[in-house]
Amino acid sequence: MEQFINKLKIELNKGLPGTSAQYEMAPILRPKIEIENLTPNDYTLSAVMILFCVNENNDLFIPLIERIAYNGVHSAQISFPGGKYEGNDLNTLNTAIRECKEEIGISNQIEIVGKLTPLFIPVSGFLVEPYIGFINSINPDFILNEREVKTILNLNVKNLLDDNFKKEGLIEGSNYKSNVPYFEINGYKVWGATAMMLSELKTILKKLNSSLSLKY
Repeated sequence: MEQFINKLKIELNKGLPGTSAQYEMAPILRPKIEIENLTPNDYTLSAVMILFCVNENNDLFIPLIERIAYNGVHSAQISFPGGKYEGNDLNTLNTAIRECKEEIGISNQIEIVGKLTPLFIPVSGFLVEPYIGFINSINPDFILNEREVKTILNLNVKNLLDDNFKKEGLIEGSNYKSNVPYFEINGYKVWGATAMMLSELKTILKKLNSSLSLKY
């Protein structure tokens, strides 16, 4: 794990792939909005935690959550633990850590590695700051918040890097129906903003030494 984290930190410090990597997994009809052109009145600040963990087989994985169904645009979608910046948060990193604790019960064990490119979500108006962290313990004990989270999915990082898990197909919801690119993870379709952030992360991970087996 230490070797991987050190290599990831170095790669992040070289500069991020940015929107070009994000938009490889963007829905075709998604408007491309330059964050630099937004004003604070255009968005609601939020943050997510991309958390690297290790299982009993020493495979690297990232926990994703399936949100409960509710009356909103992100109902029942797959996402990272995260949410809206609150007034008592010191910064968006504090938001990501707080939401990670609230939704999957993990907080003070997290060591921060860096962050990805911020992403604006037009349909909800959220400007998301994606932070990257890791936990050194094997199989962290996740505690699911049943008011917000239906289930937790463990994304094996080797599957993320396997292009066979990248697909395109019909996505249907209460207020949308469209053909979109998505990652197929444990039978779930991961698309939209989460897929876009994963796409940038995938680009970064592929730049790491190809000899890394992703077993630690």
